[in-house]
Amino acid sequence: MGNERLRSIKYSEAEASKLEKLALKLGRPKRQVFLQMVEYFYRTKKDPLDINDDMLKATIMRHYKDYVGFIKTQENELLIPTKRDIGRMIDAQKKVITGFGLLAKQNEQMPGLIERQNQYLSGLETNYRRIAQLLKDKEHFKALFLGILESYASARDNLSALGSRKEKEQLLSTTLNQIKML
Repeated sequence: MGNERLRSIKYSEAEASKLEKLALKLGRPKRQVFLQMVEYFYRTKKDPLDINDDMLKATIMRHYKDYVGFIKTQENELLIPTKRDIGRMIDAQKKVITGFGLLAKQNEQMPGLIERQNQYLSGLETNYRRIAQLLKDKEHFKALFLGILESYASARDNLSALGSRKEKEQLLSTTLNQIKML
């Protein structure tokens, strides 16, 4: 402060009170607050009479529009597609859950169905064995019948012209009795 020339400004008691309250609030001396106010208005080129500060409003509006534009861009590029994909994923998960519910019901029914199938297969196996035995018996009876038929044919050939009618009837009766015994 050596060569610095100090100047004085006159102002009313009301302004002095306001300056003192402002300095106390900011925690600085009145002179420093005054110098900072001068520097502020000098740098910002603001008019202290313009309380509404149109330049500040314009700046705030410009930044507001930039922020709104940024948010809308993010909404269109990120949020809306993400929401749509999440909606699809939720629908797919609901289908999976529904499928698991149906699968659980089928799993509950499965032991009964398997038991019924085993019973059916057991019945089929029993019937198959019976049919196989019947076929085996049929083949056995065929062989016996063919044996009886061959013995009848050979006996008839031996009796052909020479045999009496009684012998022929007895041969026929014997053959029929053998077939009945099958």
